[in-house]
Amino acid sequence: MSRGVALLTALCLASPAAFAAMAGGEGGSGSGDASIYSSGSLAQAMPFVGTQAPSVGAPRRLAPQQAPAAKAAGPAGNAAAATAGDPHTILPQPPAGKAAIGMSARFGASLPQIPRGLVWRVFDDRPEASGAYPLVAEAADPAPVFFLSPGGYVVHVSYGLASVARRIVVGEDSRREQITIPAGGIKLQSDVGDKLIPASKVSYDIFEGSFLQGRAASRPFYRGAEPGSLVVLPAGEYYVVSTYGEGNAVLQADIAVQPGKVTDATLHHRAAEITLQLVAQAGGAPLSGTQWSVLTPGGDSIKDSSAPTPAFVLAEGEYTALVRYDGKTFTKTFNVESGADTRVDVLVGEQAAAPEGSGD
Repeated sequence: MSRGVALLTALCLASPAAFAAMAGGEGGSGSGDASIYSSGSLAQAMPFVGTQAPSVGAPRRLAPQQAPAAKAAGPAGNAAAATAGDPHTILPQPPAGKAAIGMSARFGASLPQIPRGLVWRVFDDRPEASGAYPLVAEAADPAPVFFLSPGGYVVHVSYGLASVARRIVVGEDSRREQITIPAGGIKLQSDVGDKLIPASKVSYDIFEGSFLQGRAASRPFYRGAEPGSLVVLPAGEYYVVSTYGEGNAVLQADIAVQPGKVTDATLHHRAAEITLQLVAQAGGAPLSGTQWSVLTPGGDSIKDSSAPTPAFVLAEGEYTALVRYDGKTFTKTFNVESGADTRVDVLVGEQAAAPEGSGD
């Protein structure tokens, strides 16, 4: 077993939450409006992104474990009526010296069974000399049956970015095991003035906690979600950072993820795409060899570029365009109105700043 899998197993035994996908970096700032509503059952909304934590290798779909012809399981397996909706009403006869353990998962005690998208791994709960916990079996079926020798094991099951680990002790009798995975999903999109922003121009980072209540994680739980993609997460509170373009159009919104449900959220940006160019005269062609900066009224730089006609997405408000050309610096103040994409021309010789290095 690889060192990565060994570490994965150790984390599983220490804390199931350690399997959550994490990424580095800081979130954006600012807040804005969002339209949030539930769009239905998560069990029907497939496929989804984030099938496992990034540190886990791609699961292998194993060949079915071979066993003698199916028959009723031992007394422990069928001592009472099957749990409502349990797929293992009858367990197969296990090979000699093993027990059949039928696994399944639900969103909650009174919520539907998870029909697909599950990744199962079974580890021996006794470490090897190296400290690694051996991987005994794995499956990508919704309700696998594992044939296990008597002893202790850790069963880890993941669904999207949600996961649960459970220790079990296997004896001589076959039985069913059902695990609860309180997972939900979110779909994200952003707009400006009720016009959807193209998917190529917006991305999302998802954080645990609440931005509005000041209980916000500093590192993303999931980074780079794409518009319209379904992201499956452990149920709970999250806040989403929507970044539109490469300027300062960044919004945050709190979202509650409910078990077994999909939440759709549209974040409403108030921004526009501004194209800058330096011209010798009104209506003239843009000059090359320019270096641009966009500044706030307080003089903070938002974005720099050396392109002849840079385009920035900026939140609505007042800005100053500063361009350096042929040893001189020119500036122009302009306003950004939400949804009003426009071009800002800066004229050579107009609003010229002091020459660089003049000491004035």
